[in-house]
Amino acid sequence: MRFRSPFKVLDLKEEFGQLTFGTFVERLNRFVVLLLVNGELKKAHLSDTGRLRELLVEGASLLLAPNPRGKLDYKVVAVKSGGEWILINTQVHPKIAQGLIEAGCLGFKPKEILREVKRGRSRIDFLIDGDFYLEVKGCNLVKEGVCLFPDAPTERGRKHLEELIRLKREGFRAGVLFLAFRSCFSLRPNAETDSAFAEVFSEAKLSGVDFFAFRLVLKPLSGEIWAVEEIPV
Repeated sequence: MRFRSPFKVLDLKEEFGQLTFGTFVERLNRFVVLLLVNGELKKAHLSDTGRLRELLVEGASLLLAPNPRGKLDYKVVAVKSGGEWILINTQVHPKIAQGLIEAGCLGFKPKEILREVKRGRSRIDFLIDGDFYLEVKGCNLVKEGVCLFPDAPTERGRKHLEELIRLKREGFRAGVLFLAFRSCFSLRPNAETDSAFAEVFSEAKLSGVDFFAFRLVLKPLSGEIWAVEEIPV
């Protein structure tokens, strides 16, 4: 395992400012939720467009960030379910991933990290040291102790895997980094929800694409996100 001991990977208060709490009422559309803050109805932006059906249930506690430049009152940061706080703000995924990369969690300390690199028909999240293309995926669905990705069909995710397979065949190193925001002991593709993604996932593994997954814990009072362990894919 490349992971040695837990460490803080991000401080949400540095990203968003002072955090507060609210209560989920309903999801108005993919990007907007209705919630209660101190007994008042407010609206918040939701950056995670997944289904989140098992998380966004009436009465669920939410961790919120101010949204001073937007039309909505808040940004949704995390939701509490089963006693744990689960990050559902995709805005910070790249910074979490970069923290893991810089810490050497992929097995080496990088010299150069580039973000949002266009390649073929896709834009890959990271290019590391000029020859390692890495895509990042957040996972917040768990069943029977297994984290599953995706929680909704994802043509975009499938195309990313197909691009990574092509890059690997061209002689580059290619990989996927999964950020697991739930307690789980392993991660696997959600074939029941997206069989096409699961098939390409298997093809990618056979083609030599690297897969990494790390479990992350959010501490709501401090706003810290900690990487606690690597889990098998």
